Amino acid sequence: MRFLVRDRILGIGDDYWIEDDRGNKVFLVDGKAMRLRDAFELKDTEGRVLIDIRQKMFALRDTMVIERGGQPLATVRRKRLSLLRNHYRVALADGGTELDVSGRILDREFAVEYDGELLAVISRRLLSLRDTYAVDVVREDADPALLIAVAVCVINLAEKERED
Repeated sequence: MRFLVRDRILGIGDDYWIEDDRGNKVFLVDGKAMRLRDAFELKDTEGRVLIDIRQKMFALRDTMVIERGGQPLATVRRKRLSLLRNHYRVALADGGTELDVSGRILDREFAVEYDGELLAVISRRLLSLRDTYAVDVVREDADPALLIAVAVCVINLAEKERED
């Protein structure tokens, strides 16, 4: 499954549609303006909130939290001691599962893996659309909404780190 995401998604307060590879609107990213911290909602085509994404306020390292139905789903933060490439860890709420995100985040060329198995590839290399990147969900049983939320979080954290 391939989803196309507009790069402007990181503008807080802006709303953007995520489309599938046939141009159908699939998810709406609703950026929440006027908040003390970064916040987004990932909604379906009928406006139901599927995922909430917010910046954790009091954390030693920049951290984003992904919630579903008001319950924590995952926590995203930069991996310590990642010198050569951008490297992020996604700790799922079950306590034992971690996703690994690595690659050139700011170039929108990275992968999401679980235990060495590829779940999704994020890339803008093969697209002719400017300011757009693709989220290719590789595994059929993977949660596309979660993987899109992970991509949004990682890009947001990398952009903030570059600004600092």
